Parts: sequence; C-alpha cells; structure tokens
Amino acid sequence: MTADEVKAFRDCVAAGGVALFPSDTVYGLAAAPERESAVRRLYEIKGRSPERPAAVMFFDLERALATLGWLGPPTRAAIKRLLPGPLTLVVPNPGHRYPLACGPSPERLGVRVPLLTGALQPLGGLEMPVLQSSANRSGGVEAHRLEEVDRRVRAGVDLEFDAGELPGTPSTVVDLSAYDEGRRYEVLREGAVPTARLAAEL
Repeated sequence: MTADEVKAFRDCVAAGGVALFPSDTVYGLAAAPERESAVRRLYEIKGRSPERPAAVMFFDLERALATLGWLGPPTRAAIKRLLPGPLTLVVPNPGHRYPLACGPSPERLGVRVPLLTGALQPLGGLEMPVLQSSANRSGGVEAHRLEEVDRRVRAGVDLEFDAGELPGTPSTVVDLSAYDEGRRYEVLREGAVPTARLAAEL
C-alpha cells in the first residue's frame, strides 16, 4: 500500500466508513471500533450476528500495549513474544474497553497486531486501531486475493485496497484471558501459527 492509500484508509475509517484491506493473513474489513453505526454496517456486510466477537487490530505493538495498560506482566510478556504476527490473542478486559468488538463477553477482548512487511509496511504508520474481521460472508471462505472476496462484500464497503496475493491462512486464536494466573492458555482456533510453536513460546 502507498502512503496515499494508507491516508485514504485512515480517513475512511475515521469518518465512520467500512474499508476492505489486506493484512498479514487474509483480506479483512475494518471499521472504527467505537462507532456503533460503522460496526453495525460491517456486520451487515458480512451477514454476521453482532453477538459474535471480532478483534481490535493495532498496527503497532507498542501502541497496543500502551492501550492495554491493565494487563499483568505475564500476559504483556507473552504478547511481546507472540506479536506482531498472524495471531488473535484474547485478553482480559476488566474495563470493558471496545465493547462493540466483544460480543456477549465484554470482559474479554480479541487483539491483533499484524506483521507488516513488504507492501503492507506503510500500514505501520496508522496510529488508530480498527475493529477487524475477515472479508468474507459469514460461513464463507476467507480470501487471499481481492478478486476472491464475495461481490456482495465488495459492493457494501466504502473503499477497497488490493495488495495482491496474501498468505491466505487465517490467524491462530489463543485465549490468554487466564494467563496471569498460572500461565494458562487455550488455542481456540489453529491457523497460521501452529500449536507446537505456541507451546514453545508460552
């Protein structure tokens, strides 16, 4: 992505729009995580129930850690070992931050910090987080090329960006909500990062 495209992405989301963008895994949808109308539109585009949680994506690890200041030292250390990368980490959320991303469990929050290399590197300049979900209709297959995104999804967004072919494997989802208590974790979905690597890191 170019600097101009990143600015257009930021402006779109900041204005309450929904953007289709590339990540380090698959193409995703992005909206402002604290704007109810934008989040509602994102879910409508996907045909997905708002009761299902999404993730908040930060484009810089230090900004993420600064925002998640309530996390205990063990969880913060684990995040530093695992991110940035193709993982969604579910962390404790005692203050119910970003409730629109949490579904029925506001005490837990999914967090993403993608690995921004190559064409994605300019995204690292984004200071704001986004509510992020894969750019497929609910129950559909994730897209690793823009042309694979369902035409109904593409028709519903305000802006889309093409970064060519992406790795195509969704993020691994790991529950760290109890990690401060005895280093307990659970792999909720194995994806781009294998369970064996997680065991070595955690």
